Amino acid sequence: MTIVKNNEDTKNSTQRKRGRPPAFDRETVLAAARDTFWKHGYDGSSIADLTAAMGITPQSLYAAFSSKADLYRETLEQYRRMPRPEPGNPLQEAVDTVTAFDRFLRNAAGVFTAPEHPKGCMISTAVLNCAEENEPVAHHVASMRLQTLDLFAARIERGIAEGDMRPDANARSLARFLGAIVQGMSVQARDGATGEELLEIVAHARGELTRHSLGPVAVK
Repeated sequence: MTIVKNNEDTKNSTQRKRGRPPAFDRETVLAAARDTFWKHGYDGSSIADLTAAMGITPQSLYAAFSSKADLYRETLEQYRRMPRPEPGNPLQEAVDTVTAFDRFLRNAAGVFTAPEHPKGCMISTAVLNCAEENEPVAHHVASMRLQTLDLFAARIERGIAEGDMRPDANARSLARFLGAIVQGMSVQARDGATGEELLEIVAHARGELTRHSLGPVAVK
């Protein structure tokens, strides 16, 4: 009697353990989901695709991230935290405006063509077309792109105030120009452009910015 009871307890304990969702490192599974979304897009990434890449069950995905949309939003934030070829944020550094954007775009070229993850930018060309039920996700990504344009415009306005950009420079127009450069580089990277080819685009963008520049100002 006692031996049978112990065997049953062991069997039930084993079944309970098998039924539990496995523990996982959140950043690791997020990175796997991020690369899946990055490669296939939001609509093109099914729950089956995501769980296969993440190595977890659908139940674990929903328990940890609530929904596919919430998982996507979290992967976008992780994408923003990814290390760049040049560390730091060039737009916040004590350099002139042209140099700041040159470094920013060079970083973008490096990320967009790096071999260890999908090509292009996860944000700049994401969810441009989607099913009607996914429009809230599209609006979220669009708002992220608009935030980037605001940061670009603010950095150009800072250059005007600090005296390295011409006072008649149109900050918002130049910000949209730079946003278009980033989006174009993303598409071309997805289509196979190399890092060197993207750097040639960066050089043209730098030339255009320089037309609106008064030259570097000595940092005190």
